[in-house]
Amino acid sequence: MEITPEFATEFATSWAQSWNSHDIVAILSHYSDDFTITTPMAAKLVPESNGTVSGIDAVRNYWLKGLSLIPELHFDVKDVLVGVNCLTIYYINTATGRKSAENVFFNAEGKVNKAIV
Repeated sequence: MEITPEFATEFATSWAQSWNSHDIVAILSHYSDDFTITTPMAAKLVPESNGTVSGIDAVRNYWLKGLSLIPELHFDVKDVLVGVNCLTIYYINTATGRKSAENVFFNAEGKVNKAIV
């Protein structure tokens, strides 16, 4: 799948809106069933994960836990960078002030199947 600047911007906007709504169904709509995420936050919230959570059901549980712990979570997208079959969303979680870069990789169907934060 070719990632154009237009696709990247539209994806990042939709992605941030779904996170900011705290709607887990909308959030998960961006991801494949075999989605895997590697992030320091997973290491904190799911210590046995060693920072990597795999499979949409496990990710759903991890994210629901995170949303319950940070009810004021809000992502402010600062930039979107285009790669080959991937993009990077640079954002600030305004609830914590934490800056993050989320690298998302797409499958042939246009769903995110891997993210590294």
